[in-house]
This record gives sequence, structure tokens and C-alpha cells, in this order.
Amino acid sequence: MNRPESWKGLQKYLAKESLVDVLRLIRSENVGPVTFFNLVRQFGAAKNALDAIPSLAAKGGRRTPVLCYTAKDAEREIEQVEKLGAKMVRFGEEAYPPLLMSIYDPPPVLTMMGFAHLWQNNKATLAIVGARNASANGYQFAKKLAVDAGAKGITVVSGLARGIDTAAHAGSLATGTVAVMANGIDQIYPPENKPLYDSLAKQGAILTEQPFGMAPHSRSFPGRNRIISGMSLGTVVVEASMKSGSLITARFALDQDREVFAVPGSPMDPRCKGPNSLIKQGATVCESIEDIMVVIHRQPPLSAYEQEQRSFAEAPAQSTISESEAAEARKLVASKLAYAPVSVDELLIQCQLSPNLLSLVLLELELAGRLQRHPGHKVALKAEEEMVSNQ
Repeated sequence: MNRPESWKGLQKYLAKESLVDVLRLIRSENVGPVTFFNLVRQFGAAKNALDAIPSLAAKGGRRTPVLCYTAKDAEREIEQVEKLGAKMVRFGEEAYPPLLMSIYDPPPVLTMMGFAHLWQNNKATLAIVGARNASANGYQFAKKLAVDAGAKGITVVSGLARGIDTAAHAGSLATGTVAVMANGIDQIYPPENKPLYDSLAKQGAILTEQPFGMAPHSRSFPGRNRIISGMSLGTVVVEASMKSGSLITARFALDQDREVFAVPGSPMDPRCKGPNSLIKQGATVCESIEDIMVVIHRQPPLSAYEQEQRSFAEAPAQSTISESEAAEARKLVASKLAYAPVSVDELLIQCQLSPNLLSLVLLELELAGRLQRHPGHKVALKAEEEMVSNQ
């Protein structure tokens, strides 16, 4: 199969790729979204990429075989999803959220329950997030904002968590709301939101990139947050402490060139420190839906099919790289990496390597379980204990 040579070409290609092969690749050990797309673009097919993983991981220093998802594993997961009444949507398919296709690290596969029309046909989408331990006033404001957004024809996106997320979904259930989860589509978290989950499945939509049956885990929530912001034109933070995951969602929104709104609050309330801090940093003050409408109507919805400018700076071109070049590059990159994240652009400058060569080395290290990717196009070495657990 020919290699897709552009982002638009990759969208069309993956929509036709075997779901089993796509699922096998993204569920394989040490393969995240960025590595998935690098592998597919390099090897032309998910199946070919799976065959190449052992060699790439060994060159990155892997001492034991990489655990790859089997065809039987993938077929079983697809069957479980379908029995639940959900379905799997590949990157590039019509039902895939279009705004999400334009972010740096879109999920190759989403498990979906509900109605895709909530984000299709240039439908405006708005994320509303905030504290789990929301105040009564914060809860009521988030719910009213969601009601008003729905009245304007906007679909509300949130994370099905307690507090502000629950208020956002409750306020927009009648007009259109989407819950993005950090666990498998069959797992309900928190448990008390089961009635809301059931209502969303019948009236709205539920999305996750996590495998069927996976319980919620702290490491999965940042990935969930990037999807919430990535499929939305803007993100509203209602209440959030300075350590809240809602601020992570806001940072993702900024990285994705989306709007960030913050609801001001009393400096005496720790739950208001997050939004107040965002306002100091330039976020738009949100006191009503009108504050949002002025901003999101200023720019048309992004089109996922206008991403030809994406450079694929991380896409390796192995055929043009000799083994001696790669060996020297591995030593150089290893000397520059640390446990603190560094941007890939900074590595390019300091290592004086071509983007393709640096990408190849990073790909090998990640497949070997020695490298971790971070938000903002940054990478770092994995902690020793994590590396040991992977080998």
C-alpha cells in the first residue's frame, strides 16, 4: 500500500484501513497517538508497522519483546463494543469529530455511543469544565451556561465528572451534549453518574479512546482532557483550584489554538484561583453566553481538511538514513535527553539533526519504553522504575 504523503491523504487512508489492524497498532505496548501516525505514514499500513515494531524497539534499547495486540484481541474488543450498542470510529471517518482531527495527537480510534450529528456539519462545540467539589453557585452557573449554549445551537462537551461537568451535561442534555471519558466505554465513573450516563447514551454522545473494560486511572485523564478541548472551539473553566485537571484542559486548548474562557470568582475561594489565574494570563472573562458568542463567532470553525500545512516534522524517512548515521544520532540524542521534558524543536536545534533522523530515534526510544511524550510537543526519558516495569 502506498504511503500517505499528506495529512489530508492520511485522513482518507485511515478511514479505509482495516479496523482490526488500526486497533492492533494503537493498542500495542508503547504506541501512543503520535507514534501511531509516524509508523503508519512511514510504513504505509498498520499491518506493516506492526511487523516493524520489534526491530525498531531493539534499536532503541529494548531487551524483551514488545507486547503487540493480537488480531483475536482486536476482534474481541470490537465484538464487546458492538454488544454494548457502541461502535468504533477511525480517524478520518465521517463520524469522527472534525475539530479533533486537526490537533497534534488525535486518537486513531474512538469508541462512541450516541449521535455523531452533535459535532458534524460545522456544528459549534464548547467545552465546559471545572471543579468536582463545585460550589452551589458554580454548579448553577455552569448549568445555566450550558442551557444558554444549547439555546444558541452549541453542543456542550465535558468529562462526566462530579460537580461542574455534571452540571454542564445536565444543562445541555435536551439540546446536545458529549461526555468524554478516561476509561472504557462500559465503565461508569463516578458510579453515581450512571443515570446521566444512560441519558447521554440515549440523547447525547459518549466518547473514549481507552480500551473496552479499562477502569479509570489517573494517567488517562490528561489524554481525556486533550480530547475535550480538541473537539471544541473553546473551553470554559468555571471553578478550579490551581492543581485542577481543568487547568490542564485549558493548557491543551491553548496548545491547540482554541479559545479559553474563565469565570471570575472570589479570591477568598480556592476554587476560583484557577479561573482568576487564567484571566491574568489573558483568558477571556466569561460572565454569560454572550461573552462566548462574541469570540467564537469571530472565527469560523476549523476545518480538519485544511491541514495541508502540517509539516510531519516527526515522520521518519528510514530509507534515506544509513545505520551508521542512526547509530551516531542515538548517542547524541541520548546525551541530550533527561527526565525533565524538552521540546522536540529544542532537540533539533541542539542536536543539529534532520527532522526525519531525530524522529526516527525518538520513535525507537518510545517503542523501547525509554521515552515519554508530554503535552506541548515535548519528550523526556521515562523514570527508571517505569522502564524496568516495561522490560
